[in-house]
Amino acid sequence: MAGSARSLIAIVDDDVSFREALAGLIKAFGYRVTAFGSAGDFLRSDATREAACLVLDVQMPDLGGLELQDRLIAEGRGLPTIFVTASPDPAPRLRALEAGALAYLEKPCDQDVLLSHIRSVLDPA
Repeated sequence: MAGSARSLIAIVDDDVSFREALAGLIKAFGYRVTAFGSAGDFLRSDATREAACLVLDVQMPDLGGLELQDRLIAEGRGLPTIFVTASPDPAPRLRALEAGALAYLEKPCDQDVLLSHIRSVLDPA
């Protein structure tokens, strides 16, 4: 059910306009959202323990999305992850999906597809 105790969606994207728009969209569907401009900000937050799902940009300064995914998995803190990217390069897509990502979507991503993936984690049938 949307809004349940474990319904926090964490967004990590260095593109402030995309991050804010995505946070607004997800909030409009009743989910709690916390957003970060960098992987480092996310790692220093409580969201690493509280989030039920991670929406993650692939290319960011410093620590990129794929590296963050690897780090979380190595530390035993892997989260259901939906990658979003502006790059159509198939190599990162394959790497993300092989590591267990739920989806790998190109920006601008279809909101219905994105929400469908979020619901598959938070509101399983």
